[in-house]
Amino acid sequence: MGWQEKGWLVCASFLGFVASVQSITRGGLFPFGPSARDQLLEAGNDQTHRLELDKPVLFYDGIFDSIYINSNGFVATTEPTSESTYLGKMPPIFGMIAALQGDLDTSDGVGKVFFRQDSSPDVLRRAAEHINRAFPEDDEVNPNHAVVITWVDVTTHAPQSRGDAIDKKKNTFQLVIASLESVSYAIVLYPRDGVQFSSTPVEDGSGIMHAGFSKGLVKGFLFNSQGPYYRTTTDDESSVRALAEETNSGLRGVWVYEIGTSPYFTNVAPGEVTELPIEVAPQGPPEGHEDAAGARRPASTDGQEVEYPSYEGGQIKVHPVQYQPHQPENPEVLVVDDTEINVDVFSYNLGTCANNRNKCSQFADCRDYSSGYCCYCRPGFYGNGIQCVAEGKPQRMNGKVYGRVYVGNSPSPVEFNGNDLHSYVVVNDGRSYVAISDIPYTLGPSLQPLSGLGGVIGWAFALEQPGYKNGFSIIGGEFTRQAEVTFLPGNEKLTIRQEFKGIDEHDHLVVSTTLDGRVPEVPRDSIVKIDPYSEIYQYSNNLITSSSNRDYEVSLPDGSTDTRTFQWRQTITFQSCQHGEPSRDMKPTQMLSVDQVFVLYDTSNEIIRFAMSNKIGDINGRQPDENPCFTGRHGCDTNAVCRPEQGTQFTCQCAAGFNGDGRTCYDIDECRENPQICGSHAICNNQPGTFRCECEDGYQFASDGQTCIEVNRPVDACEAGTHNCDIPERAQCSYTGGSSYICSCLPGFIGDGRICQDIDECQPGRCHRDAVCYNTQGSFNCQCRPGYYGDGYYCSSERTKTQCETHRDSLQGGSPRGPRPPIGQYIPTCDENGDYEPMQCHGGTGHCWCVDQNGQEISGTRSAPGTRPNCADPVPPIGPIPRPDVHPLPPGTHLLYAQSGRIEHIPLEGYDMKKDGARAVLHLPEKVIIGVAYDCMEKMIYWTEITSPSISKASIQGGEPVAVIRSDLDSPEGIAVDHLGRTLFWTDSVKDRIEVASLDGSQRRVIIDSDLVNPRAIITDPPNGHLYWADWNRDAPKIETSYMDGSNRRVLVKDDLSLPNGLTYDSQSSQLCWADAGTHKMECMHPGRGDRRQVMEGIQYPFGITSFGKNIYYTDWRRDAVVAVDRYTGRQSDEFQPQKRTKLYGIATAYAQCPSGQNYCAVNNGGCTHLCLATPTSRSCKCPSNAVAVGCVERDSGY
Repeated sequence: MGWQEKGWLVCASFLGFVASVQSITRGGLFPFGPSARDQLLEAGNDQTHRLELDKPVLFYDGIFDSIYINSNGFVATTEPTSESTYLGKMPPIFGMIAALQGDLDTSDGVGKVFFRQDSSPDVLRRAAEHINRAFPEDDEVNPNHAVVITWVDVTTHAPQSRGDAIDKKKNTFQLVIASLESVSYAIVLYPRDGVQFSSTPVEDGSGIMHAGFSKGLVKGFLFNSQGPYYRTTTDDESSVRALAEETNSGLRGVWVYEIGTSPYFTNVAPGEVTELPIEVAPQGPPEGHEDAAGARRPASTDGQEVEYPSYEGGQIKVHPVQYQPHQPENPEVLVVDDTEINVDVFSYNLGTCANNRNKCSQFADCRDYSSGYCCYCRPGFYGNGIQCVAEGKPQRMNGKVYGRVYVGNSPSPVEFNGNDLHSYVVVNDGRSYVAISDIPYTLGPSLQPLSGLGGVIGWAFALEQPGYKNGFSIIGGEFTRQAEVTFLPGNEKLTIRQEFKGIDEHDHLVVSTTLDGRVPEVPRDSIVKIDPYSEIYQYSNNLITSSSNRDYEVSLPDGSTDTRTFQWRQTITFQSCQHGEPSRDMKPTQMLSVDQVFVLYDTSNEIIRFAMSNKIGDINGRQPDENPCFTGRHGCDTNAVCRPEQGTQFTCQCAAGFNGDGRTCYDIDECRENPQICGSHAICNNQPGTFRCECEDGYQFASDGQTCIEVNRPVDACEAGTHNCDIPERAQCSYTGGSSYICSCLPGFIGDGRICQDIDECQPGRCHRDAVCYNTQGSFNCQCRPGYYGDGYYCSSERTKTQCETHRDSLQGGSPRGPRPPIGQYIPTCDENGDYEPMQCHGGTGHCWCVDQNGQEISGTRSAPGTRPNCADPVPPIGPIPRPDVHPLPPGTHLLYAQSGRIEHIPLEGYDMKKDGARAVLHLPEKVIIGVAYDCMEKMIYWTEITSPSISKASIQGGEPVAVIRSDLDSPEGIAVDHLGRTLFWTDSVKDRIEVASLDGSQRRVIIDSDLVNPRAIITDPPNGHLYWADWNRDAPKIETSYMDGSNRRVLVKDDLSLPNGLTYDSQSSQLCWADAGTHKMECMHPGRGDRRQVMEGIQYPFGITSFGKNIYYTDWRRDAVVAVDRYTGRQSDEFQPQKRTKLYGIATAYAQCPSGQNYCAVNNGGCTHLCLATPTSRSCKCPSNAVAVGCVERDSGY
């Protein structure tokens, strides 16, 4: 039977240039986002923005000077009606261009809708290319105007969704409306992985998403009728998924339509190129031709058959499977088809290095051939030329795990919804480590035999024997691996599919893993032992195969052992370069030897871990010699290459990007050593062993991938000074994109923004009753009357007591707060400035000791009665030394903010930000840190993160980050510290509750768990025993307060709120302030008086907020900046933008000294056995939820 009859191999001939069959990626979309000067649609559900057009759009037989952009995935020609009139009831009564229409939502802080008008040459050229490719028989067109709308990571609408929505599927797609004077075209782009869901909720069910064009209602002489509706999808979900897989323009995932002409129009005309030139539809085996159950099916490639051998030891004879290049006059394209592999081999591409140089790695050279070009890694690097990594450098892999797995005979599967997978490989000895998180105990023990889950990265970076290559050296980091596991004797089957997506900007290999099937049960507390094994890999053109039988031993809890077996079969598909000479040193067969296999399921942390040593070499297991470079026992630094010499001699050489003697290697900071390395308008980011260049905002890489060129953008009238707003002292100009801007009067003035007049703010209640108010232009001043002290907002006839004075007076009975001390109790002594004396003594016992500025005893300084310690020189702090990812802070007050896997600080000089002193304090790669808090007593940073939900801490003086709470968290966001009561408070926006715990996390209690929807910001007022938090529930946002034990709960603000993201409280002025990303306002109030006032309007998208003195500092998502605002004048006083332009989250003030004040819990834990929670006039003693009943005594605040 011939190959054509079997259907295993398909041949197709064609002439000329051939385009790639790969779906477009996000990088293939038209430029979008802030760097493209896009406007941003307001976040939410069913949001609409009217866009006035510079040039009209033609749609059917109409001409439109404005369009309406909607968050539900469409553009309308008239203002759309409510979504309830068209969701599930298509077509609509209004004109609609539906890119992918459904009930969508962008209120999670992740999804966004960007849009702009664009007439730049680059955008118009790209639009013309798509149109002319789609209509090859028509005359060539060159648009003169385009509208670009991009829906990015939008999710289905679900009421009361979590703020970050990290677990939801997300769709990304783009619509470009390109126009000439007499015709308009719609170009719709669906990138790879851009269509992750195909239906959205509709009333009590779900509805298939729509793509297409509807004219809407057409007016008749007597009545209106529904106009034409051209639908590109059907009521079958597969038609939606096909949008990213098929085409009508010759490029997968790109669809082009002629949607309007003038003066005559007939109907929407789709693109005419529905075939993908290099791809032939896969054909399966003929009907009735099924393999016997359990039999190994041969895969075929290039006319040769590859068997899956089992390695049983001994000498093995393997028939070579070597790709022989064949280039006929009319090139052929061969497509391998296995119903379970689905491989498309690489095509001929007639490009050249000159116009494709940026396709190669920055560590590779490009070489031209008659049929195309190929990339080759330079000496010191290895890979496939598209991706190259430094020899000897450890490699990391990160990804997510999806799918479902059944255990034993269980009818219910365990679901994987984006579980974290992390791997680390010490390349110079072949040791690999893999960890997968959030594995429940019902599944964890049964996954232990599957060390192969991470075995592919061991193969990719295996220790190479002479003449042999590991996986990455041959195929790079973009490939698909599918493994089938059959467990014997029960025949349970599990499929493992992994998509390796290359190296990201952090130099980490990215992988997406899907598990589907059933595994035999391994009882809990069993120990699994996997003996060393070997596996033969067979290499052919764009396909690698292997198979093996593996034994493993299960030691059961009762002491017995059970030896079990499974069959392993895997295929790895990839794309190689076909133009150059075949690699002479690539063996057709190689053997992976795996030993020192370690598996462990960590029950307490729900993590499964694998570790193994990997070597790639001769199929008969022969090693040419015992040189340490080939055994891995060389002692070189983990960032070094082992270079073999004669016999057992070798040398260690630091990898590229590192310095040292090879035994010890240090990272080279290329950005510091050569500040101009990235060129003009570029930012250099140092990374271990390398660096990356990023263009500044407003610039993008040119075609060479290196030079940053300015993005064509409209003029910002506010920046250029061509606006007609009032003078800057009275008004603010806010650029809104395109040629638009908004004028608004500054706080303290009233008007339309073009003419603003001063407001006399000196109304009753503005200042303290013992102060005088003075009106000024745009503001006012409060000054205490003679004989009073304060800032005018608070005045007192007595000077404010210091921390020491308050402490002393509370123990002497001079204050109503706190229990009276027993006779002979220690009383602190204060100097003439009210600070703690450096030496403190106990009047009753005669002991003396040294204290720090907060009155805390310095360990090791207490003296015997009658002697005195020397407290003149400060004793150096005792604690862990700094480590590379925890950098100690210099003295003074700082701002701490979270951004992109790290916490950074900005020093304050007075109230001004010292921008040149800004540095990273803590690096936490791959984490999304939301909230930040600071404990001024122990100089400790606390933070929340949502990728693997947890709360952690680290000392700013250096030391290891320590996890405080890792269990029973879903989305911890806001966090606050009571430095007096030594407790920690946080919000969880998925569990919808507020909790408190001791600072070490050992004592934990829920204090609020009702009537919360999206709680985020939370702050404490320890001296007064109050707690404040915000709930950004879109249906009913509010700001609430309670005592610190959760009692006396009440709503402070509920009107005129939208998205109150940030809260801060200033104890000196007793002002509670918040920033709202929906109303774009910053406001303050005295919680006891309710005198709400506006500080500033026109802010863009605030997230976190903190205060210090006269300033309020907030992080802004749209500006990617920390912004300082003078809360008395209501004006922005400064802005700091980090080098890396990504979202900034929580922000906190790290005080040089703790704020003054005491509460009942500050001394002796308030007499409580466990949690002490302050109230305004007392405290409550509470037991933690996890406390053993013995020894814990609860007392309410009235006690």
